[in-house]
Amino acid sequence: MTHTWSADLIAPDQDFDGAPLLRKEFELDTGHGAVTSATLHVTAHGIVEPTVNGALVSDEVLTPGWSSYEWRLRYRTYDVADLLAETSVLGLALGNGWFRGRLGWSGKGAFYGSELAALAELHVEFEDGHRQVVGTDGTWQAGPSSTLANDLYDGQTVDARRASDGWTQAGADLPGWVGVHPVDHDARRLVPYLGPPVRRQETLRPVRVWTSPSGATLVDFGQNLVGWLRFTVRGEAGTEITIRHAEVLEHDELGTRPLRTAKATDRFVLSGEVDTFEPTKTFHGFRYAEVTGWPGELAADDLEAVVVHSDLHRTGGFECSDEMLNQLHRNVVWGLKGNFLDVPTDCPQRDERLGWTGDIAAFAPTAAYLYDVSGFLSDWLADVDLEQRHADGMVPFVVPDVLKYDDHPSDFPEPESTAIWSDAAVWVPWALWQAYGDREALERHYPAMTAHTRRVEGLLSDTGLWDTGFQFGDWLDPQAPPDDPIKAKADNGVVATACYHRTLRQVAGAAEVLGNTEDVGYFSALADRVRGAFQKHYVAEGGRVQSDCATVYALAVEFGLLDEADRQGAGDRLAELVRENGFRVSTGFAGTPFITGALSATGHLDDAYRLLLERECPSWLYPVTMGATTVWERWDSMLPDGTINPGEMTSFNHYALGAVADWMHQTIGGIAPLAPGYSRALIAPRPGGGLSWARASLETPHGTIATDWSVSGEGLLSLRVEVPDGVDAVVRLPGAEDVEVAGGSHHFTTQGVPSTRRLVE
Repeated sequence: MTHTWSADLIAPDQDFDGAPLLRKEFELDTGHGAVTSATLHVTAHGIVEPTVNGALVSDEVLTPGWSSYEWRLRYRTYDVADLLAETSVLGLALGNGWFRGRLGWSGKGAFYGSELAALAELHVEFEDGHRQVVGTDGTWQAGPSSTLANDLYDGQTVDARRASDGWTQAGADLPGWVGVHPVDHDARRLVPYLGPPVRRQETLRPVRVWTSPSGATLVDFGQNLVGWLRFTVRGEAGTEITIRHAEVLEHDELGTRPLRTAKATDRFVLSGEVDTFEPTKTFHGFRYAEVTGWPGELAADDLEAVVVHSDLHRTGGFECSDEMLNQLHRNVVWGLKGNFLDVPTDCPQRDERLGWTGDIAAFAPTAAYLYDVSGFLSDWLADVDLEQRHADGMVPFVVPDVLKYDDHPSDFPEPESTAIWSDAAVWVPWALWQAYGDREALERHYPAMTAHTRRVEGLLSDTGLWDTGFQFGDWLDPQAPPDDPIKAKADNGVVATACYHRTLRQVAGAAEVLGNTEDVGYFSALADRVRGAFQKHYVAEGGRVQSDCATVYALAVEFGLLDEADRQGAGDRLAELVRENGFRVSTGFAGTPFITGALSATGHLDDAYRLLLERECPSWLYPVTMGATTVWERWDSMLPDGTINPGEMTSFNHYALGAVADWMHQTIGGIAPLAPGYSRALIAPRPGGGLSWARASLETPHGTIATDWSVSGEGLLSLRVEVPDGVDAVVRLPGAEDVEVAGGSHHFTTQGVPSTRRLVE
């Protein structure tokens, strides 16, 4: 339920180093009996940590996160009844966050405003029904904190000599504190969260502390993660501890070049007493840290890394007999965790960290298996809708779209709808529909889906193809130059037209679900015309597709653009190209999520497995051989000699290329939906690649589906299946007839892979 506000948005009369404290001391109304409830609503221009009488009201951090602030500012609601006293102090600690901090690679910030501000409203109810409201207004006070600087990219500086909890206490003497003033704002922007808040999730201790060749003290946490360091220390007053962060080492030193201009540096000035530091006004993507100024010798027990991301519930699991594949899968999971920090970002470490639409368009099905991302992505899609509405139906490259405030980067063309990236307005809602079967959510997202689809219709050329205008295309094709990742082998028109056909089919499907028969007819007919144009202009005899590379065949097969004969020919040509390339990956953002599926769907399962299991660069397992613990942006973000890719754009935590996990879940694990939300499921593991066993599980809206299969040395395939009550499943094993099962535990065996054999349960 949306709250109706009466409080003012207030800003301090002095900025106090970008981290001001706001406070209000008040007394509970008397004569009304005990407090029966107390609810605090809070938001900010910036980030805010609310307290009542010195106690944090929640374990959430970086609230209210990042949304399209121009039109949507989210607030959080907390139960604070247990924190109140007869005389209480309501406190708000502010930071720059996304509102005023740096965003993007231009070095600029404060895109949404130059002034930090907060809005809070406390509603207290008493035994006799009396209500008391304490809200932000002109009577509040503002003062300094111990934070001297804070920025999401650059880090936080804290001077413990300035730390004091006196500001949270009633009757405090606060010299130097100043007043506040109201800030004009549109209260219609204020909405509750649709998705989960950001919280601390776990902690990791160092696995190694050592001295580098240059004499620097380095720390390895064994896992590329997103968050910050926390520690307690005592040293001489004024001593400064500096911590720099990086994802990798290069030449046995901290490898900071991929950060570009992001400083990713925290500084802590000691008070002379026992100090605990935790920089909650920033976050870093890192595995390694360089520590200078530590009093005495640094030990592994002195530090811990705090992992931070949106509070998501894990739903899907996967494991198999190949430990390299298991590590790849763990890398995909950690990549999701690091980049699902309030917004689905491209990367969490450099001067970017933006909500690139293309990345999540590719990765959404994988994400929806691994975690319950229904609320998280629905929240983000609300901003997609708003950005789109204010751009005449165009879905921007990033959401929230800060690039529009930066005169658009000079290395980019003027913004326009772009295949895959703008298709996120359709592909992501459709992935959520398939995963969760939430009709109301699909209905909410439908206007944005159709707006994008209709806009692109106007961009088609006279041929009926989407072959004009800027396209990212098969971005980061491994054979493109490191400094020019847009130069892919795949023809941009082929990629864009194929993607538009997929979009049209999904929008027509959504229209059918929602009962919009007119739209079903319109978008289905348009899809048929686009398919016909694709075949006429791009497909030659035998299924040869223009530009004759792996990506175009993968898309043509998986997106239903070919007649059966051409489809098989395209699949055969794809397998041929994969073999000619030594089973090394030759696809970029467009082709990678679909290539294994295209192979296995056209009778080339063995080639799909060999592609997945290849270890030479470029491949999915090459980073694993190099010690990666997250998925990389480039197939060769680190070169075989241990040096960092020379391209200016290199991240070691980018989930997009991990979209292959969707194929692993469905084809190796054998779990796929036959109806939205898995109300009907397909259990169809397809053993291969020398794997002797695999197991997968998925917590669906109807209960948990689980598979566990093994192959004996004699070729006997044994499958155990768990199906929740109320769910029907089709069990399909190689060479055997389909079997329909209801909820319960089931065990099947089949020998070898003959042409047709009945399953034995």
